[in-house]
Amino acid sequence: MGLTKTSQFTREQNELAEMAKALGHPARIAILQYLSQQESCVCGSIVDEIGLAQATVSQHLKALKDVGLIQGTISGVSTCYCINAEKVNAVNGQLSALLKSCCSPFNCC
Repeated sequence: MGLTKTSQFTREQNELAEMAKALGHPARIAILQYLSQQESCVCGSIVDEIGLAQATVSQHLKALKDVGLIQGTISGVSTCYCINAEKVNAVNGQLSALLKSCCSPFNCC
């Protein structure tokens, strides 16, 4: 989180901020959408599906993997990726709780 004072925030706040940062690029959203529609791990068609250079897709996959939203396993010379359902469900719960508490009609001016 750069030079911000992350120590003054809770672990959950820091984790959710890192997740939001990882989700902050449309290519990463496209990757997650693509992986969520597959019935098994994907081992190479992500570049073809997303339409970006291999190196660029690899950087986006790394960002998603670093925060735990996807998992990758090495299979021969390629890496197979799939959604980490446990982590995605946890983030979904955190975002739902945040937005529910923020968006009450009584909390607005």
